[in-house]
Amino acid sequence: MADPLHSPIEQYIIDKVKEKRIEKGYSQKELAYMLDVSIGFIGDVENPKYRAKYNLNHINELAKIFQCSPKDFLPEVPFI
Repeated sequence: MADPLHSPIEQYIIDKVKEKRIEKGYSQKELAYMLDVSIGFIGDVENPKYRAKYNLNHINELAKIFQCSPKDFLPEVPFI
C-alpha cells in the first residue's frame, strides 16, 4: 500500500477546515479569496490526490476568518 500524501495530523486539520467551511456555507473559491491564496488551492488541499496542505500561517488566518482559535483546528491529543 502506498503512503498517504498527508500525515494523520495534516488530514485532521484539512478535515476540520473543510467542516468549518461547509458550516459557514463558504465555497472553496470564497475561502481561497478570504485566505488570499489561488482559487485552486483549497480544492487541492481538500483533494486527497494532491500534496497541498495548510501551513501555520494559513491556520492563523483561518482562525481569523472563522472567528475561532487556531487550536480549534488541532486534535486534543497527539497522534501516535
